[in-house]
Amino acid sequence: MSDYHDFDHFGLDPRIVAAVKSMGYSVPTPIQSKAIPIVMLGRDVMGAAQTGTGKTAGFALPIIHRLLPQASASMSPARHPVRALMLAPTRELAEQVAENVKMYIAGTPLRCATVYGGVDMDPQTQALRSGVEIIVATPGRLLDHLGSKNTSLSQVQVVVLDEADRMLDMGFLPDISRILNQLPKQRQSLMFSATFSEEIKKLAANFLRDPLLLEVAQRNATAENVQQELFRVHESEKTGALLELLRSRELKQVLVFVNTKIGCRRLARELQKQGINADAIHGDKSQDERTKALEGFKQGTIDVLVATDVAARGLDIVELPAVINYDVPYAPEDYVHRIGRTGRAGASGLAMTIATGSEDRAVAGIERLIKRTIEVKSTEVPRPPRGGDRRDRGRDRGHDRESGRDREAGRDRARPAPPPADDFFSKPYEPAREEADAAPAGRSEPSSAPGKKSLKVAALLGGSKR
Repeated sequence: MSDYHDFDHFGLDPRIVAAVKSMGYSVPTPIQSKAIPIVMLGRDVMGAAQTGTGKTAGFALPIIHRLLPQASASMSPARHPVRALMLAPTRELAEQVAENVKMYIAGTPLRCATVYGGVDMDPQTQALRSGVEIIVATPGRLLDHLGSKNTSLSQVQVVVLDEADRMLDMGFLPDISRILNQLPKQRQSLMFSATFSEEIKKLAANFLRDPLLLEVAQRNATAENVQQELFRVHESEKTGALLELLRSRELKQVLVFVNTKIGCRRLARELQKQGINADAIHGDKSQDERTKALEGFKQGTIDVLVATDVAARGLDIVELPAVINYDVPYAPEDYVHRIGRTGRAGASGLAMTIATGSEDRAVAGIERLIKRTIEVKSTEVPRPPRGGDRRDRGRDRGHDRESGRDREAGRDRARPAPPPADDFFSKPYEPAREEADAAPAGRSEPSSAPGKKSLKVAALLGGSKR
C-alpha cells in the first residue's frame, strides 16, 4: 500500500487524476498512499496523520471515485441526492475541504455544497434544494437545514468525520449523534484526525464498523521538518519577546496563537500600535470579517495574524514560514494542530512558543504528548524604561540648581502680597474697664442691664445672679 509513487497507479478515474495534476500534485503523501486504496474498497477507516499531510485528498479522492458511476448530468434535483457527507468542526476547515473537493470534481457532473454557520442560510438553502451529491458541513448549521427540510440524508453512502477530536472538544457530540441517526445503517464511515484520544476511540467503537487503523507516524507526533523552539520569559516580557522575535528574525507571514478572544483582540491592537501590519481572527468575528482577514493574510497584505484555536484547524497557507504560540495551549493536542499550520506538504517550518513560569506544567504536558523535549532558546527582550532613563531623571533633578533657585524666586515674586493683618484677632482678651471694676476680685462677670430682674443661675454655673 505504500508503493504508490504517483496518482496514476491507484486506479482512480482519469478525470480525478487530471484534476489532481492540474493542482500541481504528482506524488501522493504517505497517508494518501495508505488511505486511498482502502477507502476505494469501501472499508471503514480511522486515519491518524500529522496535520498538513494531505488527509483531505486521502478521503475525498476515493469517495469521488466511488460516486462517479452514479453521477448524472441532469438538471433535476432528484438526480443529485446527497451521497457523501463530510463533517468538520470549524467554518474555516469546512470551507477548505469544500474548496479542494470542488477542484477535484471540476471535470465531473458531481456537485458540492458548503454548509456552516455565521452566514445567511438562503444561499445554502438554494444550493441544497438544487441537488448536491457532496455536502461539507459543520454539525450545527447542518441540523438547522435538516430541521427546515432543505435536504435529506436518507441516501448517504459515506460519511466522514474530519478532525473528530476537535469536534468533541467543541461539544459537538450530541449534534453528531443526531446527524448519524438520520443516516442509513448501511454506509461507509471514515474518521480522520491528527490525534486520537480515548474519547475518540469510544466514539469510533459506536460509529465505525470493524475499522482499519491507518497511521503514518507516531500517534500525536509532530512533523520532523518543523523546528520547535521554547522561550521562557516573565509575564511582563511576553509582548516584548514577541516583538523581538518578529523583528530580529524578519518574519513577514506569521500565525500567532492565543488562548482567549479578548487576548486576541488586545494583542492585535498592541502589534498595530507598534507599527506591525496585524489583524485578529476569533469566534466573535463575523464570517465575512474572518474570511477577509484570512484572505489578506494569504495574499500577504497582513503580516501577522493573531488567532484563537478556531483557526488552528482548517488553515492551509502555502509555505507558511512560522507559527508562534503567544499563549501555551490548554490542551496538549492543540499544540500539535497549531504548529501543523507550518511545515505543510513537506516544506520546512518554524514553531516558537513563549512560556511563562505559570505555563511550565502545560509545556511539560505537551512534551509528554509529543514524546520529545522542546529546545529552549534565549532572546534579548528590550525592557522599556519606567518613566524615562534614570540618568536623564537624575540630570533633570540636579540640572542647573541655580535655575531652580531662580524659578523658586520667580514664583515668590509672582505671588501676590498678603493683606495686612488685623491685630484685633491676635491680641489676648481684655475685659472692658467698667466690667473689670464691678466684678469681684479674681473673677470677671458680665453686668446685668439696668432695670432687669436678676435671674437665678445654677450653682454649678456660679450661683445666682444679682
